[in-house]
Amino acid sequence: MKLAIVTAYPPSKVTLNEYAYHLVKHFRQHHEVSELVLLTDVEPNEADITFEEEGCKITVKQCWKFNGLMNVLSIAKAVKTTKPDAILYNLQFMKFGDKKIPAALGLFSPWISKLMKVKTTVLLHNIMEAVDLDSAGFTSSKLKMKAYNFIGEMLTRVVLKADTVAVTISKYVDLLEEKYNAQNCVLIPHGTFEIPEEPSYKLSEGPLKIMTFGKFGTYKKVEGLIEAVEIVRANTGRELEIVIAGTDNPNTPGYLDAVQKTNKHIPNLVFTGYVAEEDVPRIFSESAMVVFPYTSTTGSSGVLHQAGSYGKAVVMPDLGDLSILVKEEGYRGEFFEPESIASLAKAIETLVVNGEYRSALAKANYEAATALPMSRIAEMYLNVFTERALDSKQHILMAA
Repeated sequence: MKLAIVTAYPPSKVTLNEYAYHLVKHFRQHHEVSELVLLTDVEPNEADITFEEEGCKITVKQCWKFNGLMNVLSIAKAVKTTKPDAILYNLQFMKFGDKKIPAALGLFSPWISKLMKVKTTVLLHNIMEAVDLDSAGFTSSKLKMKAYNFIGEMLTRVVLKADTVAVTISKYVDLLEEKYNAQNCVLIPHGTFEIPEEPSYKLSEGPLKIMTFGKFGTYKKVEGLIEAVEIVRANTGRELEIVIAGTDNPNTPGYLDAVQKTNKHIPNLVFTGYVAEEDVPRIFSESAMVVFPYTSTTGSSGVLHQAGSYGKAVVMPDLGDLSILVKEEGYRGEFFEPESIASLAKAIETLVVNGEYRSALAKANYEAATALPMSRIAEMYLNVFTERALDSKQHILMAA
C-alpha cells in the first residue's frame, strides 16, 4: 500500500515529531508498505529520512504549517495529488497551532480525507476530557473552561468522523464509546521508540544525576524538583546533579530561562535546552533516575516509555494516565503526591539511598518497554489499515 502520514516531523519542533520519526522508521520496513508519503510541516530536503535499515521509498511533501489558517485545504490538496491508499493522522488537539482557530480548523482534515474516499485513521494522543485546562496552561476561568469543553466536544465529534480513531490508553476507548457512542475506536498502545541492549544498571562515578525531560512551564514545572533535590542533599549528604532536559512549553515562553536565573546559586543544576534525537540515549543513560514533576497529565507518556527502554527507575505523581500506564503496561515507579514537595523529596531520597530498589525498578521498566516495541505498534496500525480490525476492547496484554 501507499501510506500517507500527516504529522510534524524532525527537524520540526512541533509536538509529536519524534513519535512520527519512529513510526516511519518501522513502517518502512514492512513489506505491506510500498511507499510512505510524509505530509509534513518541513521542507523535503530538511526531513530526517536517513535510516540505517533498508526500507520502502519515502516521499516528503510540505503541505501545512503551525498556526496556518489554510492547512485543511493544503492537506486536502496534497492528499489529492499524492493519491495514498490509506492515511494516518498523528494528532493531539493543539497539533496544528497554539491559536484557537488554526488549531480547530486543522482537526477537520481527517474528515475531509475520508470524504475523499481515502481510508483514514487518526492516532489521537489525548482527549479533552482528560486534560486539566488550568494545570495545562489553557485557562483558569470557569466560564472559559466551559467554552473550551464545549468546543472540545464538538472537535472530538469531528475527529471521530474518521474511519478509525486509535488511542493509547484503554480509558480513552471507554470514554469515547460511552460519551460519544463511538463505534470506530481501537486501543493501540504508545509503544517504545528504541530498545537498546539491556543495560548493566551500574552508574558511572560522580554525582547521581536526577533528570527530568520534556516541555516545561504548564503542568510540568521544575521549581519543586529543584527544591526537593536540595532537601535530599541536606538529608543524605550525597552529591547530586539536577538535569533539566528540554524546552519551554509553547504556552509558557521564557519559563526555563527565568527558572535558571532564579536558581543560578544552586550547585550542579544543568539546563540542556533542546535535546536532539541523537543525544537522547546519552541523556537517559547517564541518569540515575527520571523524575516526572507533573501536576496533571494529558495522555500517554513518551518519556516514561523512553525511560523504560534505557532501563531507568522513575519517580512519578500518583495521578491520571501515569497510574493507568503502570497498571496496564507493567511499569513501576516510586510515587509522590503531585502538590507536595516533601512527598517528592521523600520519593527521590528513597531511590538515592536504596540502590538495589532503584535497580529493581529499572529492570521492571526495561521489561515493560521491551514488551511493546514500535515494531509491534506499527504492525497493529497495519492491521487497521488493511481492515483486519482490532477489537476495541482488546486488553493491552492480549494485544502484546
